[in-house]
Amino acid sequence: MAVEEFPAPGPASGPASAEAAYAPPGKLGVAHIVFFVVAASAPLTVAAGGIPQSLAVTGTTGIPLVYLLLAAMLAVFSVGYAAMSRRITGAGAFYAYVSHGLGRIPGVGAAFIALVSYNAMQIGIYGLFGFTTADFLDAKLGWDLPWWLIVFIGIGVVGVLGYLRIDLNAKVLAVLLVIEALTVIVFDFSAFTSAPDGISFDPFGWDALTAGSTGAAFCFVMASFMGFESAALYGEECKDPKRTVARSTYIAVAVIGVLYAATAWAMMSGAGTGKAVGAAQENGPNLIFVLSEDQIGSGFSDTAQLFLITSLFAALLSFHNAVARYFLALGREGVLPTHLGRSHHRHGSPHIGSVTQTVLAAAVVSVFVLLDKDPMATLFNWLTNLGALGVILLLVLTSLAVARYFARNGRREGEHLWNRLVAPLIAAVALAVVFILALDNFGVLLGVDSGSALRWALPSLVIGAGVVGAAYGWWLRSTRPAVYAGVGRGRPE
Repeated sequence: MAVEEFPAPGPASGPASAEAAYAPPGKLGVAHIVFFVVAASAPLTVAAGGIPQSLAVTGTTGIPLVYLLLAAMLAVFSVGYAAMSRRITGAGAFYAYVSHGLGRIPGVGAAFIALVSYNAMQIGIYGLFGFTTADFLDAKLGWDLPWWLIVFIGIGVVGVLGYLRIDLNAKVLAVLLVIEALTVIVFDFSAFTSAPDGISFDPFGWDALTAGSTGAAFCFVMASFMGFESAALYGEECKDPKRTVARSTYIAVAVIGVLYAATAWAMMSGAGTGKAVGAAQENGPNLIFVLSEDQIGSGFSDTAQLFLITSLFAALLSFHNAVARYFLALGREGVLPTHLGRSHHRHGSPHIGSVTQTVLAAAVVSVFVLLDKDPMATLFNWLTNLGALGVILLLVLTSLAVARYFARNGRREGEHLWNRLVAPLIAAVALAVVFILALDNFGVLLGVDSGSALRWALPSLVIGAGVVGAAYGWWLRSTRPAVYAGVGRGRPE
């Protein structure tokens, strides 16, 4: 690839008015970013949905080990990711990193993949949010409300919070995250102490890992980590971006990996290790509530169901903020309409990007409502799996971009060989394997047979977005060179 494909260090040319329109407030610290990142992965949602679903569909009893293995893999990815974050500070994250490492045209392709993926994740979660909240209100209060009404109310509240100051968002997420984390920890402790067959280490053995559909198990578990990489999106709003992003990413990966592995182990112990798959198949997302009611009492079970709703809300808000910042980065550089790159004069938030995401979410949900689609089987299942697939692909591209970037700039960057080359290449290979497994098992993830058109139609949206984005980047190079010169510039040193 020609050298001219890479943005030069320092400010690049482009729509200056859009650049000047955004002045990041610099209010976020490590704790704030960790709240955003872990909230996106939604601990209680994983405990209620992700873990039982992984057990039930794959039949793999080594789910706790899979969590630890993937956490280790993502920790290796984070080495290069953190090194890159110390040099490029931008709201575009993957987009900026791929642009600097692989070139502007692949960078625009990565940006389009990111927009599709994060929007799909955020909008898909509304399906689970609406269904769960409607079911809870009906069961506990006798309110028979349609799921879509609850979703539209949720879209409105998330939209308002996304419009306001980012530090206010962090405070809201902090409260919700502490509540749901404590709920999960209490359940874990209870499940371990009440295990009918005692605590077994079998789920961490090779036989457990290779039982059932191991490839699908890695795909399911990978979805639980979605959002861990979002720390870099807030780099321009950090007090000290060169340290905050790296520390936040490492802490988030460690917290997510250990907490979810422990929760999966606790759930299997509480159900009886040898009976866990059958219990998950029988109870589905209600498994954690069934076990907690037996072991702790109905009061805790009811409270946990309520906190599941707040967990989903926290994830919605976190992904909403991620999408708004991608719109910001692309608008500021003129890749998308420049007004998307402006921030609110008082709140400092990317308010136009936030409103755009809100309108988009409402429009997509409206389509599913008009077509009378099931919120769980279609809106949630289709879009969240689509989003997870796209993020895995972005992780692969980013790992390659990090290695390429430091290969070109290593003589002046001063990073250790492990940080700039070895770790990124290991991560690229490992994550590429996960991506291939996800494609091969996508029908299992969707719950459709191998002949279903959905098995390939949905993944093609992610790959197609990358192709369209790359073609658009090529068009920018040919027709709008000033805009093209500023693609992915972020805030390099």
